[in-house]
Amino acid sequence: MFNITMACITEIIGDFGFKNYARGGGLQGFSQGAFGYVGVIYFLIQSLRQGNVMWVNGLWDGVSGILESVAAYVILGERLHHWYQYLGIVLISTGIILMKNGGIAA
Repeated sequence: MFNITMACITEIIGDFGFKNYARGGGLQGFSQGAFGYVGVIYFLIQSLRQGNVMWVNGLWDGVSGILESVAAYVILGERLHHWYQYLGIVLISTGIILMKNGGIAA
């Protein structure tokens, strides 16, 4: 789970950098985005050494959805527009718990 979490953290760095670049942030934003996604690749490879693609992808997508949403909410001040979008985040959390409790599928 450590590698999945680290992949998500580096993805946040990458996405925030690419958002900055997309809005005129120049080379620094692009570099931050590229650096973040190099980290994502590294940690995904490490995760795939322990589990199969379905397990790694399910956990990565879920954990990333939660962590990146929290980071965007806290750091960038972004908000969702409808209550059912927040319900979606709760359902993602439930899915993560179910995937995690299933153990590592080799």
